[in-house]
Amino acid sequence: MKIQELQPQGIFTYFDEICQVPRPSKKEEKIIAYLKAFGEKHHLETLVDEAGNVLIKKPATPGKENLKTVVLQSHIDMVCEKNNDVEHDFLNDPIQTVIDGEWLKANGTTLGADNGIGVATQLAVLADETIVHGPIECLFTVDEETGLSGAFALKEGFINGDILINLDSEDEGEIFIGCAGGIDSVAEFQYEEVDVPAGYYFFKVDVKGLKGGHSGGDIHLGRGNANKLLNRFLSRLSTKYDMYLCEINGGNLRNAIPREAYAVCAVPAADKHNVRADLNIFAADAENELSVVEPDLKFVLETEEPRAKAIDRDTTARLIKALYAAPHGVYAMSQDIPGLVETSTNLASVKMKPGNIIRIETSQRSSILSARNDMAETVRATFALAGANISHGDGYPGWKPNPNSEILEVAAESYKKLFDKEAKVKAIHAGLECGLFLDKYPHLDMISFGPTMTGVHSPDERLHIPSVKKYWEHLLDILANIPEKK
Repeated sequence: MKIQELQPQGIFTYFDEICQVPRPSKKEEKIIAYLKAFGEKHHLETLVDEAGNVLIKKPATPGKENLKTVVLQSHIDMVCEKNNDVEHDFLNDPIQTVIDGEWLKANGTTLGADNGIGVATQLAVLADETIVHGPIECLFTVDEETGLSGAFALKEGFINGDILINLDSEDEGEIFIGCAGGIDSVAEFQYEEVDVPAGYYFFKVDVKGLKGGHSGGDIHLGRGNANKLLNRFLSRLSTKYDMYLCEINGGNLRNAIPREAYAVCAVPAADKHNVRADLNIFAADAENELSVVEPDLKFVLETEEPRAKAIDRDTTARLIKALYAAPHGVYAMSQDIPGLVETSTNLASVKMKPGNIIRIETSQRSSILSARNDMAETVRATFALAGANISHGDGYPGWKPNPNSEILEVAAESYKKLFDKEAKVKAIHAGLECGLFLDKYPHLDMISFGPTMTGVHSPDERLHIPSVKKYWEHLLDILANIPEKK
């Protein structure tokens, strides 16, 4: 079966088209052009703001002009992650989709259903003349995944709706009415290059096979962090041997739990076999610790060609200690909503940059602003004690739940009517753009929902095909029952 034959056909046809258009964060020019061409083709008013956000408007079905205006919203960028053994250029290559039973996935890369399925849904609504609805505005924002810069740049008056339905959630049957806020914290170590003495054995140690995942939606699952695991082993080596660290690299994106990491090191040649034995012992311990959540965890040690230079000893020691001390994972659970993570932090990436800089990127999330800031200060203190330079991003606000929401009532009643069971009304630890929309448009009544996805922000990302049909039916029924303007 081809993807265009899946149901609902409109959504999957447009999702297939979107998969042909490269759309990494901050590189959305091609998908913006695609959306502009779509609006022109369907003779719909189409606007693009200075940031690249796109708005396409569709008039009401005859007789429904008095309904409140609904803004359907998704983001057009995608997280670009791939397995190391996969050749893929996210700037030019299409996503290769694979139907696997009831699931849609990609061939060794992220699928981009986060949030391409929301984009495809909006296009299906805009193109279908049989749908009953009031006035609709479809807002497509840029750069959600690496800083929400599109939502930050949204200006007052660009949208004119009364209700906003965010299509960026990942569990069918759940309606979200709140989310965490977040902030990025970046540490940088300046190092000097030193010569590695003669008679040293060079090796590369890899951490592989971790599941990774979304640093908001999956942080509570206790999955392994490749950066933390690699650093534990480096710390063990540095205390036993005369070790030089030549290269270190782990993780990629601030909002993805790191799946892979590696380091290139050197020890005296006489210690070569001892290092291999140490890795076997360490690997057995780590694999035992994480046997339930990370059954595919692997550590690989391979001989490397000699390197002339390494990171100076003092910086290496401070880096290893800081990475060991740096927090990662859930810090606090919500006292208001059972089972909801309140505060967390993600030790996302460790990269060597030009100018002899080692850059560590982290992200902190919380549904409480003061707790978010406290977690960021904890990270700052950890790296400051190790002598790193620290900076924070601007951060983004959370979305405070409104249990008395009118659109929530409509959506909950619709779900009950359609499927004869109650939808779950929840808040989410992942960040959504809704908090920023509420800052700029305080009158907006908002909910978020979507079909079921797993493994987002990793090459394990999958979309549950049957859930898309239920999500589509739910959305259409909501649009047909939007309250009238008062």
